[in-house]
Amino acid sequence: MIKNDYLPFSSEILEVIKHTDIEYTFRMAYKGEVKPGQFFEVSLPKYGEAPISVSGITEDSVDLTIRKVGKVTDEIFENYEGKLLFLRGPYGNGFDVDLYKGKELVVMAGGTGLSPVRGVVDYFARHPEERKGMTLICGFKTPHDILFLEDLARWKRSMDVILTVDCAEEDMVCQVGLVTQYIPQIKLENPKSAAAIVVGPPAMMRFSVQGLLGIDIPEENIWVSQERKMCCGLGKCGHCKVGDTYICLDGPVFNYTKGKTLID
Repeated sequence: MIKNDYLPFSSEILEVIKHTDIEYTFRMAYKGEVKPGQFFEVSLPKYGEAPISVSGITEDSVDLTIRKVGKVTDEIFENYEGKLLFLRGPYGNGFDVDLYKGKELVVMAGGTGLSPVRGVVDYFARHPEERKGMTLICGFKTPHDILFLEDLARWKRSMDVILTVDCAEEDMVCQVGLVTQYIPQIKLENPKSAAAIVVGPPAMMRFSVQGLLGIDIPEENIWVSQERKMCCGLGKCGHCKVGDTYICLDGPVFNYTKGKTLID
């Protein structure tokens, strides 16, 4: 029998977690191998499908943090616990936590970029003995846009967490400013052997990587996620192709030595 790679499977919505007015995490029933940074194609009949990064992993579920920004995601937000969504995947290469074990680790995330790296951060928060020092710097537009507040509070107990926003408000519990201005505060015993992950808007990633290089983290020790224009997930439609690289197949996670060449 010929396998149809475009054929999705149904998955029950186990739980819906609201973060902001337009960002919810859908905990979906799923058993199988999956890595942080991979993605699923999420679909509903008659409405289409959208690529959504994995933001959490358990033995029998995956978290998909979805932002309400279009036709497909608008309809997904009408579906709650006990209902079904259709999934294809997981696709892409994801983050391999084994690459960061035994190292000092820096994670920088901008906005929804915290979603694909949440699995990595959570793993090392639960297994601090498997890494050395760890710093998380994450930035959002306003305090109302912050994702994973409960996770951030828990992560602070086992690593350095710098939470910053672009716009100041009264009674804030976070700092103000771009994530890049806090790079000098990162405490590293040996930058040359440290590892770093950067995920967020293109400009944020570009200047964050420059800042990390400026504190002597080698470019081969930096990983980025290039989630541009992914569509089919199978490298067939060509929407995400840059040169001879298909982001959905060869990425979306790249070592910066490769990621820096993916400019179109």
